[in-house]
Amino acid sequence: MVISRRSIGGWVLALVTLPLCAQGRFITVASTTSTEQWGLFAYLLPIYEQEARVKVRVVALGTGQALDVARRGDADVVFVHARSAEEKFVAEGQGVKRYPVMYNDFVLIGPKSDPATIAGSKDIVAAMKKIEATHSPFVSRGDRSGTHMAELELWRASGIDLDKARGAWYRDTGQGMGPALNTAASMNAYILTDRGTWLAFKNRVDLKILVEGDKRLFNQYGVILVNPEKHPSVKKELGQQFIDWLVSPAGQKAIASYKVDAEQLFYPNASDSNA
Repeated sequence: MVISRRSIGGWVLALVTLPLCAQGRFITVASTTSTEQWGLFAYLLPIYEQEARVKVRVVALGTGQALDVARRGDADVVFVHARSAEEKFVAEGQGVKRYPVMYNDFVLIGPKSDPATIAGSKDIVAAMKKIEATHSPFVSRGDRSGTHMAELELWRASGIDLDKARGAWYRDTGQGMGPALNTAASMNAYILTDRGTWLAFKNRVDLKILVEGDKRLFNQYGVILVNPEKHPSVKKELGQQFIDWLVSPAGQKAIASYKVDAEQLFYPNASDSNA
């Protein structure tokens, strides 16, 4: 299948373009740019669609925007990566139940010159403190994506009030991961990104991974059925069927088998009720 991008109302949408089958058996999944950009859906959906005879349309946005799409009832399922936002979505009555699906990790990228002297550290909190203390250039997505939410949580965990601390050293781009990385490369700045996007990023200039391996960089994905009682247009049975497949042994095996350049990018963990 072909994934294309178009600008709608200032948003960048990624749609998996699929023909409707005669019976109209399709669902809409609001998800993240990372799952789309890395081709996970292009790999998973043909497997699922052949088995279930259900087409899946994907709208790929930042996590915050994907949840907003679901809040309007414009999706049947949300598949995102910001647990606190997902739990809030369910608590609001917008979603039925959150299921853990898989994880990958974030890495802290920075210039080889490393003005904050954080290279090799496995303590992301200590690294963030040094960046702020030295006012070393830092680029943020600033777009309410899962990555942006994770970054903000790391500043909070570091005891830094970003509203008070931010200054010329902190660049809020309001853009997706690729453009934000390009900004970091041009500024020789630090930036938080998911590992998969970094591996695909070509314009590295003098940037490299400086901090990785801290458990606080764990990046969990969850899937939720949009509440049909609040949004009657939601296809409850078909949406739940897709969720059940993602967390089933077959779905989890398919996620684990997806690799890019022989490297596994997502690790299934649906069996971990605490994820």
